[in-house]
Amino acid sequence: MDSNSVSPMPELAPIAEFDKSPPSPPNEEVPMDDLPPPPATITQSEGKKLKVQRSRSYDSEEHERGACEWCEYALVITLACILLIGVSALTIFWIFFYREGYAWADEIPEKQFNLHPTLMVAGFITFSGFSVLLYRICRCFRRIYVKLLHAIFHALAFPCIVIGFLAVLDFHNKTGIKNFYSLHSWIGLVAMGLFGIQYAVGFFSFLLLLICNKGTAGFRASLVPVHAAFGILTFVLGVAACLTGLTEKAIFTLGAERYSGLPDEGVIINAIGVASIAILAVIMYIVSRDKFRVASSREDHIRVSVDL
Repeated sequence: MDSNSVSPMPELAPIAEFDKSPPSPPNEEVPMDDLPPPPATITQSEGKKLKVQRSRSYDSEEHERGACEWCEYALVITLACILLIGVSALTIFWIFFYREGYAWADEIPEKQFNLHPTLMVAGFITFSGFSVLLYRICRCFRRIYVKLLHAIFHALAFPCIVIGFLAVLDFHNKTGIKNFYSLHSWIGLVAMGLFGIQYAVGFFSFLLLLICNKGTAGFRASLVPVHAAFGILTFVLGVAACLTGLTEKAIFTLGAERYSGLPDEGVIINAIGVASIAILAVIMYIVSRDKFRVASSREDHIRVSVDL
């Protein structure tokens, strides 16, 4: 064979039909932002760590309140408790030391009247004031226990108001004094009416309806601000009724001329009135301070901790 000759190229094998597929287009890259995030799974150990972290964050929120704010909270709560107890104690002292005590007898109707200021101060100011303060004092209690204590204090105030009203009504009938003619009696009637309505609505809505908790949750939540607003209004009217009643008693018993000389009994009566005004001011201050309320994050933290 000649060395310069070129051997022919071998024939290529025919392309199979199944190999005649069109070329695939180039791969298109999908941006990572459009991809959904991978599902996150939390193990039991990670859940415990998350629970500890949330509890620590809550503790840090509590520590952020500062020593001055805690001192303010403790001061106003202590002052309110002292005033609430002191106003009833001062009223009892006034009755025993200057008005000869209590009785329910036809022979001495004046002693029967003495039940009226004592029981009204106890019902409208002391017990009602403590029932308002419970939502600031019982910060570590479950909410259902706070509601029960709130209802108990109102239950203690209810018989005081009823017996105090019956005592003065019977006293007026025995002595021939007309009923419901003064501003004091009008304010007292409105306060008693609101108190009765508030107690009935609160007992039915916030205690009995807890039997169907999920079905009535929306209704009870919408009723809370209305109940709170009328509760404060009832307390204010109760204090106003006590102030006007003390003024009437001082003028009718001591006389305008003697009362203007500021005798010892007049000083005691004025001290009861000033203490009532101080109680109203302190309680309104406590209620208006949002920082004194139980933080909602705490309740959310408790729910999350239970779920984990």
